[in-house]
Amino acid sequence: MKGIFPLDKMERLRTPFYYYDAELLRQTLQTIREEVSKHEGFCVHYAVKANANPKVLRIIREAGLGVDCVSGGEIEASVKAGFPSSKIVYAGVGKSDWEINLGLDNDIFCFNVESIPELEVINQLAAQKGKVARVAFRLNPNVGAHTHANITTGLAENKFGIDMRDMLKVIEEASQMTNVKVVGLHFHIGSQILDMGDFEALCNRVNELQNELERHRIRLEHINVGGGLGVDYQHPNRVPIPDFQAYFNTYAKKLKLRDGQTLHFELGRAVVAQCGTLITRTLYIKEGYVKKFCIVDAGFTDLIRPALYQAYHKIENLSSEEPMEAYDVVGPICESTDVFAKQIDINKAHRGDLIAIRSAGAYGEIMASQYNCRQLPVGYISEEL
Repeated sequence: MKGIFPLDKMERLRTPFYYYDAELLRQTLQTIREEVSKHEGFCVHYAVKANANPKVLRIIREAGLGVDCVSGGEIEASVKAGFPSSKIVYAGVGKSDWEINLGLDNDIFCFNVESIPELEVINQLAAQKGKVARVAFRLNPNVGAHTHANITTGLAENKFGIDMRDMLKVIEEASQMTNVKVVGLHFHIGSQILDMGDFEALCNRVNELQNELERHRIRLEHINVGGGLGVDYQHPNRVPIPDFQAYFNTYAKKLKLRDGQTLHFELGRAVVAQCGTLITRTLYIKEGYVKKFCIVDAGFTDLIRPALYQAYHKIENLSSEEPMEAYDVVGPICESTDVFAKQIDINKAHRGDLIAIRSAGAYGEIMASQYNCRQLPVGYISEEL
């Protein structure tokens, strides 16, 4: 699949950089639209934290998705990209006053509230502006997800959200406030989830909570189940688009929506991961007594996931068709954790070869840093090269 990369154009670009396949991104978005259209009341928001490249955001906005933001900066980026305020939801455990005011000033669709103190501040700031803020309570359903421990978020003991045992109490407190309106419940159990059973478990828990609310004559307009659908990092060429059909069908079959309720999703990784690739250049081939090192000019400042999560990314040598050899692919950062992969097989590498680190469209460019005073990588989109 090396032919999907325009090597003649890439050779002229300074490495490392991110390359986004606009055609694949549009195909992914079209698949989402097709699957969502089969189910009444389903709404999809793109999780901006996965990738906020302005060109990527523009394509997602053109596809009609809303956005899920977790900072004031993400709200600003979304507004600048042209997303309507009516499609912006704002989550996050530590919303500062200026960020809340930004959401209020833009009349965003909803604040996903994670604590009673936060609710009180939103009510106070909304009162100062003479506004009523729409809020959904993020509840921890105590559903464990089959994923990395650092990206599971739905357990009871977690910094995110409100314990579900406090659901009625917080709704009651909100009902006494004059400048907030409770419109829904929000959940998110984790990220990079491939087992549909995890989502079924969430559906069962939401059904239980809705039954409990109805016993107290409480019915809400919106249910937000977050995102979490994973991608196939092992086979980005063979499985470039996640199984959205199974994902949305799981909720359609297992979640018991009430008449008139809308179901909101916040997909990030599943939208953009496969369309993005980190392109880096081989600096040196260093041969030890036991192994070979392919030293490249990208480091964990450009893609931190392997160092942070021990995450796997398929790596390909775009410049070589020679027989496969085993390498440790490492970067130039002065840290021993600056390793993209150990003992992986790629076509024999030489100084100057272009190396592709695949499935890097999510949590790649957006998490880049300037540690070691390095420049941030540029993000290019295929249709503009």
